[in-house]
This record gives sequence, C-alpha cells and structure tokens, in this order.
Amino acid sequence: MQIALVIGSAVATIKDPQLHARKLLLVRSADEAGAPSGPPRVAVDTVSAGAGDLVIVTDGSSARQTEITQHAPVDLVIVGVIDSLEVGGRVTYRKS
Repeated sequence: MQIALVIGSAVATIKDPQLHARKLLLVRSADEAGAPSGPPRVAVDTVSAGAGDLVIVTDGSSARQTEITQHAPVDLVIVGVIDSLEVGGRVTYRKS
C-alpha cells in the first residue's frame, strides 16, 4: 500500500463494462506530510474519496482484490482515506 493525494477526477464514457459506474480519480504519490510527487495516475475509487483527500492506494494484482474491483481490469485502486499520519511520535498529517 502507498500514500497518494487525490488531485482530480477522470471521466471516461467509453470503457470496459466492468468499470461501468465506477468513479475514477487522479492521484499522485505523496509523502508523510501529504506533499505530492510524481506523475498523475488514474485510480478506481472504492471508498468515496474526493479531491484533496490523502488516501491509501494499492496497485498491481492487489488492486483486483476489493469487492468492487474483483476480476476488473484495474491496476490502481483507492482503498482508504487517511485521517492522520504519525511518524516517530510526531503527527505529520491531520485531515482538516
């Protein structure tokens, strides 16, 4: 699992039938303070995340292990919304 920041959404009216009615969000990898880095990627949202949320994502074959994405052609999925992060006894991120 990895930390990512939701930076937007993607709309695809023509897509694989197994992705029908699935929300697609743009995410970028993020550090423990929530600072984004790297290129944007498209993730299937399984937890009702939104723009600005710091989230937990999983990729590869693990992305097809959720109830929503099972057997679907996905490579990145949002599996959690982060409320806070603590590193070394210090809070580095807290959802506002």
